[in-house]
Amino acid sequence: MTLAYVGLGANVGDRDGQIREAAGLIGAARISSLIETEPWGLVDQPSFLNAAAEVETGLSARAFLDRLLAVERRLGRLRTGKHWGPRTIDLDLLLFGDETIDEPGLTVPHPYLLERAFALEPLRELAPTLEIPGNGTVEEALAELQSGS
Repeated sequence: MTLAYVGLGANVGDRDGQIREAAGLIGAARISSLIETEPWGLVDQPSFLNAAAEVETGLSARAFLDRLLAVERRLGRLRTGKHWGPRTIDLDLLLFGDETIDEPGLTVPHPYLLERAFALEPLRELAPTLEIPGNGTVEEALAELQSGS
């Protein structure tokens, strides 16, 4: 079994409900508090609710990512709009055990994790001393991002 961490976000519809339903559908053992955040990437859109979930899985990283994408579709996520645009649910595979993966369509740790306080803050709530492969702990990564270094 592998301990995976997933970022959850929503800024359209019942944001809280969508995040909580997604957490259940992916089998989250724990979920962080929900935080309201400003959009990242494409800023002209509603605010997001974000959280992080801890999931124990027997799936491979690729199969787990496929499961996340299937849950997004089930909850009404259509990938037809603008990149980083409004969405009913967004599930990002942040970390998958201590693995580092770089293959088409799958990068772990998530390629923008170290740039996103909205992902690191909820992750810190769940696992502050968790090692981000090649980048120190979650706590250290968030402190570096907040310091602007």
